[in-house]
Amino acid sequence: MSDLGNKEIMSKNIQYYMDKHGKTRLEMCDALGVKYTTFTDWVKGNSYPRIDKIELMANYFGIEKSDLVEEKNNRNRKVTTINVLGRVAAGIPIEAIEDIVDTEEITEEMASRGEFFGLQIHGHSMEPRMVEGDIVIVRRQPTAETGDIVIAAVNGTDATCKRLKKYRDGIELIPINPSYDPMFFTNEEIESTPVSILGKVVELRAKSF
Repeated sequence: MSDLGNKEIMSKNIQYYMDKHGKTRLEMCDALGVKYTTFTDWVKGNSYPRIDKIELMANYFGIEKSDLVEEKNNRNRKVTTINVLGRVAAGIPIEAIEDIVDTEEITEEMASRGEFFGLQIHGHSMEPRMVEGDIVIVRRQPTAETGDIVIAAVNGTDATCKRLKKYRDGIELIPINPSYDPMFFTNEEIESTPVSILGKVVELRAKSF
């Protein structure tokens, strides 16, 4: 029996290559020119992409179309479960936080590249890309680069999700929602406030669709 048209196999293969290449759903949407909701349906196995989009994805990842269409030795069945936290804060080890609201699965390929946790989005500062209740997959790391979406803690309070912009004399934490103001901190304020980066968002798993 041919696997052509099998939505579940397609969804697993897409997720596998996203994890392997460290690509987020948003990056994939930009590369393929598709709506976020459309791509999310592919990843969740709710719908099957057109052949031209399969070809675009294959070219993007540098693979054959068959690598997306066909099941390969059950490679995608090896997964690691991570906790989704309702909140994180500076000074509290991730493993010590008891506010676990859900779990998510990541591939072993992704898990091998660092330590990961899930975080539930609260508030409206990252709308329309991220809304209340969405889940982000975060790789724990104390630094990030300009343009990265990070989880940052300010003054020891619960961490916030923002886009990072680095300057010679400080950093800016920028919301996507224009109704919210960016937060700028000088290098001195980063130390005195303090401001710390807890991790980089590597994937958004929207719960709103």
